[in-house]
Amino acid sequence: MFFLDSPGPGIARLTIDAPARRNAIPVAEWDRLATSAAALPPETRVLMIGGTHDFSAGADLGEFDRFSRDPEAAAQFRRAMRAGIDALAAVPIPVIAVIAGGCYGAGVALALAADIRIAGERARFAVTPAKLGIGYPAVDVRRLAALVGRGQAARMLFAAETLDARRAEAIGLVEAAAVDPWVEALAMAQKIADNSVRSTRMLKSVLNDDAADPDAAFDALFAGTDLAEGLVAYRMRRVARFA
Repeated sequence: MFFLDSPGPGIARLTIDAPARRNAIPVAEWDRLATSAAALPPETRVLMIGGTHDFSAGADLGEFDRFSRDPEAAAQFRRAMRAGIDALAAVPIPVIAVIAGGCYGAGVALALAADIRIAGERARFAVTPAKLGIGYPAVDVRRLAALVGRGQAARMLFAAETLDARRAEAIGLVEAAAVDPWVEALAMAQKIADNSVRSTRMLKSVLNDDAADPDAAFDALFAGTDLAEGLVAYRMRRVARFA
């Protein structure tokens, strides 16, 4: 259900395509997501992820009866979901989640693993474990609270309300709402791909607070070839051509 292609130079697109189940993700596909996210072409500068219609209905509820009877199956699901979501979060280049339609449960957790989220007019968001009598992974609860604040996260988790795109934008769950989110996302991806990949990788590592030595990384970019090209382009008033 995950298909990788490239809509432009330096841009990878990971499409979630299982419309019959509204892009709900079964256990085996979480593992495939982890593999896909870790195997991007080396020339990739930015990744877009989303579905043509829905983003994702989350986990495949058809498997939950088995989880209720088999604790090991439930643990396997938890591990597979964690691997898939964290593999997306660990991609060292910018990631844009394109949310054209429904985004529920674990689908929200997947969108939270991206750096930027763009919603379409039909986008709807809800975190619904309290309606099912289950929990939500601690990592994803923390990501949600970090993005929208503790109060808004509590409201989403406890009340399980459905938010439209404008409400999601207002609380900071998405960075932009657009008539055509794929067009908006591609335009943003092209801007990112035109910039220095060395810079965007360094900036993402700092945003994620996982840079080994951010000061050294900052200093090292001054000695790199990208700065020379950036300065020449600035002085000549042309677009920089970074390696």
